[in-house]
Amino acid sequence: MKWKTLAVILLSIGLLAACSGDDEEANGEDVVTGATEILAEDEESLLNGISDDGAWIIIFEDDLATEEELVLTGGFKHRDEPARKLALYTQDEDRNITASFTLTAPQITIKNENTRIQGGTFAGDVYVEANGFSIPKATIDGNLYFASEEYQESADLSEGDVTGDIEVQ
Repeated sequence: MKWKTLAVILLSIGLLAACSGDDEEANGEDVVTGATEILAEDEESLLNGISDDGAWIIIFEDDLATEEELVLTGGFKHRDEPARKLALYTQDEDRNITASFTLTAPQITIKNENTRIQGGTFAGDVYVEANGFSIPKATIDGNLYFASEEYQESADLSEGDVTGDIEVQ
């Protein structure tokens, strides 16, 4: 347990160092909206993390399941670009994935541009209502639905897997 806590601290420090280098002001506003990261330890912290008041990156350190239908919202930026990431993994200091996790929910709706589900598995259906969706080193164990052809064409699924159907609805 102590090793896991140490790994969490090191991961957090590494992420803060990697994310904090370019936080300049643009038009008088901080380019990182809200908190930089949130650790999803339970349903409450997960729901807070994906909300408008959450963070651009939601970090998982274990499998997590909820009966809630999730909606990823908020106008977050990373490196001056709109972005959200569900980090379903832990990594070492060289950014190699050391463990992958599963987030289970009936569905998640993606309303943020450039959202990534990365490094683990989302078990449920995914509804995409934004451009730039991707699944690097991740699996969607369910169906993937796009609200338009534009959203589907802008998605990058090349580094991940989808076990169900992929279609525009």
